[in-house]
Amino acid sequence: MPQSDRESGASQGRIYTAERIITMEGDAPEGVAGIRTLGERITGYLTREAMASADAAGERITDYGARTLLPGFIDVHAHGEVAVRAAFGTVDCRVPKCRSIDDVLGALSAGLADRRGEWLVGQGNLFFDRKLSDGRLPTREELDRVSRNVPIALRAGGHITALNSAALEALGIDRDYREPEHSLSGKPVVIRDADGNPTGVVKEMDNLLPSTGPDDSELEAALAEGYRELFTRYGVTTVGEISETPAGLRAMNALAGRGELPVNIRAYLWVPGTMPLEDALNWRETLGLDHRADRFGVRGLKLFSDGGYSAKNAAVDDHYVGEPHNCGHIALGQEYLEEVLGRAAAVHLQVAIHANGPRAQRWVSQVIESLSLPAGAPRPRIEHAGNYMPDDDLPDAWRQADVLPVPQPVFLYTFGDFFPDYLGEVGRRGRFPLRSLFEQQWPITSSSDVWVGSEPEATNPLFGVWCAMARRSFFGSHIDEAEAISIEQALAMVTTNAALVLGEETERGSLAPGKRADFVVLDRDPTRVPVDDLPAIPVHDVVINSRSVL
Repeated sequence: MPQSDRESGASQGRIYTAERIITMEGDAPEGVAGIRTLGERITGYLTREAMASADAAGERITDYGARTLLPGFIDVHAHGEVAVRAAFGTVDCRVPKCRSIDDVLGALSAGLADRRGEWLVGQGNLFFDRKLSDGRLPTREELDRVSRNVPIALRAGGHITALNSAALEALGIDRDYREPEHSLSGKPVVIRDADGNPTGVVKEMDNLLPSTGPDDSELEAALAEGYRELFTRYGVTTVGEISETPAGLRAMNALAGRGELPVNIRAYLWVPGTMPLEDALNWRETLGLDHRADRFGVRGLKLFSDGGYSAKNAAVDDHYVGEPHNCGHIALGQEYLEEVLGRAAAVHLQVAIHANGPRAQRWVSQVIESLSLPAGAPRPRIEHAGNYMPDDDLPDAWRQADVLPVPQPVFLYTFGDFFPDYLGEVGRRGRFPLRSLFEQQWPITSSSDVWVGSEPEATNPLFGVWCAMARRSFFGSHIDEAEAISIEQALAMVTTNAALVLGEETERGSLAPGKRADFVVLDRDPTRVPVDDLPAIPVHDVVINSRSVL
């Protein structure tokens, strides 16, 4: 955007024009050539003829030329703070940067001298063992070759970690160690050999591991830079942020107050991970925030009802391959869930419940249905519902409970190949049935769920759009191509549907009079390029409340 446009601010009226404007409004007039704004909001549309008159009258016009202007993208489920902290002082061991265990050991060795603190922490992809050419995680003994004295944690996504001997010793994990009954994200498991000794692999125990992230004095700058790198540069204007720490929330609010937060944040407070329920319900007093609803606000609460597939902890109906007694675990008490749902509804906070496995989704739906939440309460969300749907009864359960399913099409690429590896033949059924869910009138969204070990492309909404349309996995397999959706449906996932799921459909998600002037300008029209070109479309500008933030 020209410098003069930046300096003018958003207080005056302005017209934005481009060769193609996609409003995502079904009743928008034909031939929209420009949008008019006043302050932070859109006031109307302009035709080509009206644009010519406005130009002749000397009105303030920003012309993006032969580009495409459309609503700002919305990522409804992201762990932005986690991702920023994970990248800070962490050795990136993800495939394809590291393709083998030898590559991983080399990267860790190179990072020893520059580590932050006593620990060396490496970051691998989700399903790291499947993506490395060796087809497994590094062993404790292999990690010991990097160092026998420095504790090493190699995080393979967010649910499973490989430790060296020094790390096991530092955590007190030995032959006599007994796992706690529950962790914050699922049932903790220490993998042991035939003699009962820890192998170095642990599951659902990330909250016990050290952080290499920025300290409080570095946090605001790290978040501002990290959010710009993760989201803004890809055209994301609003993020449904799953909270991590109170310090992170305070930093986001402070950045928003100074106009330095490069996205809108709608936070979901993780209970009890970020704070206890009582504190979350009284979040303004707990955090001492200067609440700024236009750029930062708390939208709801986040709970975990089960773990992840990579840790074989998602609660499924059929046992995991090779583990006849393991169908995953529901790590949430019914009374606690009922309390959270009821008390959150009373203060108009939306509850988002992580439920990976179909058994967990069914159980959560039954609990919600039994409560009869008050009219007008925000509809609860079931995170990851729609990723794996082997049985046709799941949408009926969601509908009976009046919940919103929140799938992540990016996971089709990340681990669409691996469901059969973990679940057998039943794992080939119902992988990301997006077209069917659209046909059933569900407001399906796409989100990054960026966390530890996410793919580098995960936060690009057009990568999620590509996943939903191309349905191509990490290894190039085509998964259930009949469930591919159209570009119009795919764009709705990151605009209008996303705004609806966040409860912000009157504020953003489309370009319409009265809504916020949040939009992205792309160098190419996503509706007129080959599907495989979608993720590489350059972002030319990103505007929030009529101000360029790119």
